[in-house]
Amino acid sequence: MHKEIGGYFQLELSNKGSFMHDNGVLLNSGRNALEYILRAKGNISRLWIPYYTCDTVLEPLVKLNLPYSFYSIDEQLELQKLIELQHGEYILYTNYFGVKDRYVHYLSEQYGSQLVVDNAQALYAEVIKGISTLYSPRKFVGIPDGGIAYEDLPLERQVYELDKSYCRCGHLLRRYDEPASDGYIDFRANSGQLVMQPVREMSLLTRALLSNIDFIQVRERRLKNFAYLHKHLGTSNLLDLNIPFFCPMVYPYRMREGADIRKKLIADKIYVATYWPNVFQWCASDALECRLADDILPLPIDQRYGSCDMERILNVINN
Repeated sequence: MHKEIGGYFQLELSNKGSFMHDNGVLLNSGRNALEYILRAKGNISRLWIPYYTCDTVLEPLVKLNLPYSFYSIDEQLELQKLIELQHGEYILYTNYFGVKDRYVHYLSEQYGSQLVVDNAQALYAEVIKGISTLYSPRKFVGIPDGGIAYEDLPLERQVYELDKSYCRCGHLLRRYDEPASDGYIDFRANSGQLVMQPVREMSLLTRALLSNIDFIQVRERRLKNFAYLHKHLGTSNLLDLNIPFFCPMVYPYRMREGADIRKKLIADKIYVATYWPNVFQWCASDALECRLADDILPLPIDQRYGSCDMERILNVINN
């Protein structure tokens, strides 16, 4: 097929940068990165997953018809007790908010190749040799889709088609011209397009967008904002954040009556999500996981903001 010459212009992207996970398997979503890992492992008798995690982790399990069981975590987002895995069993651990890097290393020593690390909220966390790991960069930067898998038993790459992402960019473009609240319906529609998608290779558009991002600057700004909030909230935070870590997704501030403060923040146009609403269906109402979902405020610290924005967040919380 001949290359086209002429015609209308495309979006101008430099493609001069380097994405930190270029050596991973670049796929079309985080959940499909998990599916890739599970397919590569082959004969899985059971996957253990936390109650406190996003319900999208169930999608690849349903697609592959894999047995799974839930486990509980404790107040510090760690396993209540170590699970004795049988042959063919694996355990998925979520690196919560990108602040559990140290604990991930501990689990890797306990479980070795039977551990699967969900780094969807920890884009900058390092890959531990021999440990299956997945990432979801759209949790950190403005891209329409994409996921990365690291797996020592890779599948044949040629079986996957190249994805296309142009139809998933409406919410990203709209955010330039209109407030987030106006484009939220587009954001939700885009997320809906990712449901039950076949595993495909990451699109050329998503790769190009990633190559235009200064990930060093992104990390520096996030860490600076995190440090600002932690200086003022650390002593009252019910979570022990186990500093150091590579780079958090948010500042997870756990406080009593967190749900009430969340409403105050949202009313002031500071959008604080609930991680994760599915927990209220999975767990009894008095379960720790429900309290965590209610009480933890994932405060925005990303690269769009500075100290004045952090001060505004503090003012809403404290007044």
